[in-house]
Amino acid sequence: MKKLFVIVLIALMAITSAFAAGYEGKTVILHSNDVHGTIACYANIAHLKGELESEGADVILVDAGDFSQGTAYVSTTKGMDAVTMMNAAGYDIATLGNHEFDYGYAQLKENLSNADFQIICSNVFDESGNTIYPAYTIVEEGDMAIAFIGFETPEAQTKANPALIKGLKFAAGDELYATAQENIDKAKSEGADLVIALAHLGVDAESAPNRSTDLYANTTGLDFIIDGHSHTVMTEGENGEPIQSTGTAFENIGVIIIDNETKTIEDNYLLPVSHEEDGNTVYDIPNDPSVSGYAQEIMDRVNGEYNVVFAESLVDLNGERDPGNRTEETNLGSLIADAIKWEVLKDEGSIRLDDSHAIAIVNGGGIRASIGKGSITKKDVNTVLPFGNTITVVYVTGTELLEALEASTYCTPTAVGGFPQVSGIEFTIDTSKSYDSNDETYPGSTYYGPKSINRVTINSINGQPFDINSEYAVITNDFMAAGGDTYYAFASAEEKFDTGIPLDEALMDYITTYLGGTIGEEYAAPFGRITVL
Repeated sequence: MKKLFVIVLIALMAITSAFAAGYEGKTVILHSNDVHGTIACYANIAHLKGELESEGADVILVDAGDFSQGTAYVSTTKGMDAVTMMNAAGYDIATLGNHEFDYGYAQLKENLSNADFQIICSNVFDESGNTIYPAYTIVEEGDMAIAFIGFETPEAQTKANPALIKGLKFAAGDELYATAQENIDKAKSEGADLVIALAHLGVDAESAPNRSTDLYANTTGLDFIIDGHSHTVMTEGENGEPIQSTGTAFENIGVIIIDNETKTIEDNYLLPVSHEEDGNTVYDIPNDPSVSGYAQEIMDRVNGEYNVVFAESLVDLNGERDPGNRTEETNLGSLIADAIKWEVLKDEGSIRLDDSHAIAIVNGGGIRASIGKGSITKKDVNTVLPFGNTITVVYVTGTELLEALEASTYCTPTAVGGFPQVSGIEFTIDTSKSYDSNDETYPGSTYYGPKSINRVTINSINGQPFDINSEYAVITNDFMAAGGDTYYAFASAEEKFDTGIPLDEALMDYITTYLGGTIGEEYAAPFGRITVL
């Protein structure tokens, strides 16, 4: 923490000094990543861009993905308002994050057809074998040429709804490295003096071997990597690699300074956008009034529709990632699972099995925020469940259910997006036992299924003994039913149906109708449905 503070302090001093001296003869790359709908802060990066340009800098504004999802301010238009804000801020280049695919490939193409900036992505291919967007672009500043090559995490193929991105291929591992090297060499052959990766890869252990550090270690010729995906705040990699990432939600703005004459990177650092002072947010970088106006218009529209109180909670509901919904049972996870189970079963005969054989599972990675004690608005619920997923019922055997649970807890207690939050089932995960993975990944996935069931034991189903030979109705979401995250067992199930009921609407219906508008003390703590040994 002290090291980061010193880095930030030095960065602030550096930019202040540089402003005084002027930026003639310099190219400055400003970068963001994982903005996730924090649209007000586009005005801050726009202001910084304008200030640098007024001091003589050539400024290139880029983003490393995940701008389409995260708050109601962008999810209500399925990502389109994020593009509107990036246009207003003056972005030049962006690559794709996995959340750009949340609303499907067709919606992504429609949104980005309105972009005034260049989209690049080298490792996602269509059915014809062509990249869906140009692999790289070269920006010329005077006598200097800078190539930007885009990279998307291969995890997108299961972190987005597989049913909505059919036909797309994501290069991973050795194929990712080969694709990267090919484009690095092409860019250099076209006269690029510097080659910079605009990568949505991250550095999380679970993302190996497709991390930005893996990319750097397995290629030659990359001068710098602007990274995203893992929400990491860093100015270099763990082993000193030239990798920088700003965190998430405009915690920082990334700065890279290049000398035009020597064509070398002189410096890189992060600038904090704001800090807390006496309980108030103080902005370290002013905002651009024009861009603020665009953001305010969007926020006023969404707030007018969504800032309507419909219920209250007497308890805090845990929407955290780790520790939280990706590592253990939470009260919010249980509430959502209870809600979708109730929504389907409230109508008699809605499934073809007895209700005693119905359970609900939601992926912890799909829960994006907490809900605090007090009033609850539609906007709160939409922020928790921003993807627009619908409730789907999947019929599986006991064997398939065990496989799904074993696969989705393969790395517990390390966080994973597929971690199951459940209703109607109690099970135990024994983390002292190793995960027995298959030799090959699931088809179209970066995850390995289990050869055997070592870690998970199902204790009961709705209070009754689990029968591996029985059939069960799993009430889940369309993302998981299509094999999202670790749930290939659901994708391969022979029978399923989509109810068309959005998860957020089901949650609001459960709270208002079943709970009478108040989430009470019964949800104060987890129920003990999941035991982690």
